[in-house]
Amino acid sequence: MPLSLHLRSAIDQARLLRSGKISARELLDLAWTQIEKHNSSLNAVIVSDIARARKAAVASDRRLKAGTPKGIFDGVPMTIKESFDWTGTPTTWGDPRFAGNIAGSDAVALTRLTDAGAIILGKTNVPLMLSDWQSFNAIYGTTNNPWDKARSPGGSSGGSAVALATGMSALEVGSDIGASIRNPAHYCGVYGHKPTYGIVPMRGQFLPGIVSPSDISVAGPMARSARDLTAMLKLLAGPDGVEARALRLNLPSASQTSLKDFRVAVMLNDPVSEVDQPVQDLIGKLAQFLAKRVKRLSMTARPQFSTREAMDIYIRLLRSATSRRLNDQDFAANRKLAEDFAAEDNSYFAQMTRANVLPHRSWLLANERRHQMRLLWDQFFADWDVLICPAAASAAFPHDQKGERHERTITVNGRQVPTTDQLFWAGYSGGFYLPSTVAPMGLTPEGLPAGIQIITKQYGDLTTLRFAELLEREYHGFVPPPGSF
Repeated sequence: MPLSLHLRSAIDQARLLRSGKISARELLDLAWTQIEKHNSSLNAVIVSDIARARKAAVASDRRLKAGTPKGIFDGVPMTIKESFDWTGTPTTWGDPRFAGNIAGSDAVALTRLTDAGAIILGKTNVPLMLSDWQSFNAIYGTTNNPWDKARSPGGSSGGSAVALATGMSALEVGSDIGASIRNPAHYCGVYGHKPTYGIVPMRGQFLPGIVSPSDISVAGPMARSARDLTAMLKLLAGPDGVEARALRLNLPSASQTSLKDFRVAVMLNDPVSEVDQPVQDLIGKLAQFLAKRVKRLSMTARPQFSTREAMDIYIRLLRSATSRRLNDQDFAANRKLAEDFAAEDNSYFAQMTRANVLPHRSWLLANERRHQMRLLWDQFFADWDVLICPAAASAAFPHDQKGERHERTITVNGRQVPTTDQLFWAGYSGGFYLPSTVAPMGLTPEGLPAGIQIITKQYGDLTTLRFAELLEREYHGFVPPPGSF
């Protein structure tokens, strides 16, 4: 059955706008109707300005009627993650301390999409300090998964994924340091791309007083189609500010034109983060489909380093990067706490606390090993075009807001395991600056969506996106949640 217009891809919506089959005002009203009908139960869009959006739609319709569109997405409605600046609206990261932080300008990522004609109508929900695979905070409340409102939509770009899945928006920009684009895309059945580190400017997505980009963290596109991701990345990527005076980005095009051109490594599971069998089964089913269609496929090919070491290095660098969010008092408390842990305590909480106060020489040593492993990844991708693996350890889990995140568990193969174990699937690529795309691949027996994570070499973004486009065309694409969406 064809998708309703508000659930079609942004590229399809843009084509209909240019042909005059629908106006920007009408398309905006369709998205706004979805917000009015469903947002009270889902709580995805938490800041909006429909008057400003309607004014922009009128201007868009004038350009489209004159045959002078502003860009590829002229007239297409979009939302953006709350942590990105949008002039005149709060950027709080879900923290009441920043409730009065009103943006004086737009984030670079937002500007690059609105310069291409996209119409911003709202901001979407996040967890406190963008630090959870759920999306709830004391300012805006809890966002629910449209596939099952008792479950998490993921995080930290959880509101973004829900808005896309339900037609409240056609385009979104998320951020990702620990699967914050990939996890919600997987939980909600949409597409997300975590770019190569550093290619999309982060200006306008910082806490007040911070101007330097964080290690590992990236901004990237989210959408209902892989084609949309590709078009968005081409707009979003490229240097900004001081760097733009001299630097230019020239991402290599994908050399592959069909699935038969791809050499594919497949990873179903890993001892560092066990994967729930229904998710493994979906990846296995995809692997069977690919085995007859790709150039070469291996279920055992891996980069030549320990996955346990990869996880340890990632946690050390990740929690060192996020330590700048700590105030002086909390930093001092963490230093004392780190000293109290037994040397043999390798629990996530102990590793996180030590990393929060990591001495600079220790960081340099971890960073050196990271770069050695990054080169081992590059050697691996001399023989393989992509590696496909889980985006997370399970499909969306039930809401759980009790205690601290490191104390919570999820169910994997009938056992309770630490939620933080699945950081492995975030850091296996993200900690080493690699791009990865998440694409939906089907539903579990419980009727929940699951996505596949597609990884390739540094700056190979257009290769993972091409692979996702081919899967969308030949295997599985976006499916809306059940109900009246």
